[in-house]
Formats: sequence, C-alpha cells, structure tokens
Amino acid sequence: MNKYLLTEMTWEEVRDALNTVKLAIIPIGAHEQHGPHMVESCDAVLATEMAKKLGERLFPNVLITPTVNMGVSSHHINFPGTITLKPTTLIAILEDMVTSLKHHGIHNFLFLNSHGGNQSALNVAATTLATEHEVEIYFAKTTASAKKAISKNIESTLFGHSCEREVSEAHYLAPQLIRHEKLTKGDIQEGGRWKKLRPNQALQGFYRYEEMTANGCIGDATKASYEIGKEIVEEALENLARSIEEVLQLEVNSI
Repeated sequence: MNKYLLTEMTWEEVRDALNTVKLAIIPIGAHEQHGPHMVESCDAVLATEMAKKLGERLFPNVLITPTVNMGVSSHHINFPGTITLKPTTLIAILEDMVTSLKHHGIHNFLFLNSHGGNQSALNVAATTLATEHEVEIYFAKTTASAKKAISKNIESTLFGHSCEREVSEAHYLAPQLIRHEKLTKGDIQEGGRWKKLRPNQALQGFYRYEEMTANGCIGDATKASYEIGKEIVEEALENLARSIEEVLQLEVNSI
C-alpha cells in the first residue's frame, strides 16, 4: 500500500492507518458540461487522480476520502447533463464528512477542489467548519499553484474550462476523459456583460456559461498535450505537498 485510499480499505486497515494519519484529503469536483471534447465527470475524476498522487507523496500521513463528485454548477445548467448542488448542499455534505472523520480522530482536512465554481462555497465551509467544529480546514484548487508551468505553456488569455490547461491535465491524469477527435477552440461570444464579470474585473457577479461560449469551452484545447499536463500537475503537487507538510509541522510546534 503506497497511499491510504478510504474507498479501498477495510475498517481494520483504517484503524491501523490512523496511527500515522494527520490529515484527510477530500477531493471535490463537479458534474457538468465540458464542451464537445470532455466528458461531464471531468472535474470529479481530475480531483480524484490529483488526490491519489498527493496521497502517495504524503504517505503515510494523509488519508484520501471518497470524492464529492458534484458541485456548484448553476452557471452550466443550460447545457444538457449538468447536475448542480446548491452551495448550502455542498457545505452540508462537507460538514457531515468532516464530523464523521473527526469522530475517528482526524482534525486536519484539505478540500482539494478541481472546479472553480466551488471556490466561494469552500471559503465559507472552511471558515464555518473550522470555527464550529474545532478542526483545521485548508482548501486548494488542484493545479492553481503551478504558476510557472501555466505561464510558460498556456497562451490563451481566456482559459480555465475544457481549455488547453485542463485538457492537458487530463492527458496526463485521465486520458479517458477526452474525445480526441472533437478537440476544438472555445466558441467565444464577443460582447455581452460576461466580460465585465470575469475574475480580476472591478465587478463580480453571476452569468451563465452560454453567455460567454456557445460550445461550452474556452481557450484552445487543440494545443493541449501530455507533456504540458505533466509539467503543470507535477509542479502543483510539489507545491501542495510542501505546503501541507509545513502547516502540519507548524501545528506540531504550536502544541
């Protein structure tokens, strides 16, 4: 065993693992459209695979929980097949998972998220659960910390969903997610209010994804590759593993 994957362990194996486990990784994804060239489980699968790799790096000090495979996807709901949770539903699921695992002696948690639409809810969840249940909650977007590899390899100014970055990650982590014969650019809808509401703009607000892209994707997935995906994923894993080790050590030193 080179990682503690809760879905593949008996209760006796979990009991023994808890002698060294200091943190639980909860992978969080979504079930939503990803354009013509990626299947709708994309975010959930990528979160799962990232968690597994991170679990290997941090073995035997972390345990990987079942994946929360739906998320806050109301902005994608007009594309067939999308399933969305209310933010309060996602937070309630996470609260039940955290309190269950706290009962078994785990007090540190990482919400490892692969879907941007979950981030606001995770911020609220982290604050609420940490203060109400006396646990430590951390959250991270799976590959957001790979700033060097992203800056080096991603040319599109508009990217982040079924784009060259995400498709490259899938090439490396889960190539079965990709419809290779349908790889295409995002069909961007010029004009409209969505441009005024994107991250880093003066205003933030809700808009539906079809306001921005007719085919559900952005960026240019035809430029994706296994090599780019590996570079992004491995840089992110290095950053995440180091940060987790540091905060856990700081916690030990504060006792």
